[in-house]
Amino acid sequence: QVQVVESGGGLVQPGGSLRLSCTASRNIVSIWDMGWYRQQPGRQRERVAVASADGTTTYANSVKDRFTISNNMAERTVYLQMNSLKPEDTAVYYCAASPGVLLPNPEGIVYWGQGTQVTVSS
Repeated sequence: QVQVVESGGGLVQPGGSLRLSCTASRNIVSIWDMGWYRQQPGRQRERVAVASADGTTTYANSVKDRFTISNNMAERTVYLQMNSLKPEDTAVYYCAASPGVLLPNPEGIVYWGQGTQVTVSS
């Protein structure tokens, strides 16, 4: 069993930055896929960024060049640095972990955090 806990959400003005953190209960960083999904009201949960076990990173087109996923094995933590935030980035952000591949479709993912709200508004 693995638990993942997010932190770092909040309210930020357009153009601002936030960093989300996801800490795992045991060291799965760089062993499992870990990533971030987000869900806006009335919409399906979508994949935002993934740090794969093979060392590659994947981003949604909507966040490329603005968001960066990174990890720290010693801290058992994956980060999502979000820059140049836009109102359309407003969502609940969820950390996810999988011993397999974190696919765009979130169905079947077992390990989720509780979610953290990110609101981009002036």
